[in-house]
Amino acid sequence: MRISSKGEYGLRALFDLAQRYGEGSIQSHDIHQRQGIDENYLNQILILLRKAGLIESVRGPQGGHRLARPPAQISLLEVMVALEGPVLPPEAGRDALQPEDPLDHAIVREVWGGMRETLEAYLRNLTLDDLCQSKRRHAGEVMYYI
Repeated sequence: MRISSKGEYGLRALFDLAQRYGEGSIQSHDIHQRQGIDENYLNQILILLRKAGLIESVRGPQGGHRLARPPAQISLLEVMVALEGPVLPPEAGRDALQPEDPLDHAIVREVWGGMRETLEAYLRNLTLDDLCQSKRRHAGEVMYYI
């Protein structure tokens, strides 16, 4: 699995929006400046994220973008599938190659299936809010819950 610039920059843009969740609409120019993403490319990515239902866009001078749901409700699996497609295609092998022993084919398929399940579970259990909390921990801002 390879993450393209679209996946990397899209996640950065969503992370930027998650850190500012509840502050209203954020202009793409501001995301561009903070994240260093080419503004034209960023706008293309934001269109994909809007079509996937992950962000909402508001037009006009006070417009911008905001998350469609709270950061804790957006998994990284949703993000990566929206930007990159399936984490690992269901049939990740080379079907044109048929080994003499069909069991060999089945066993290798199990490897790809296990890898897909592991990656999807990992990404499903991480949210944009988890990234925000991780940043706060790294910055020394500890959140205590009672």
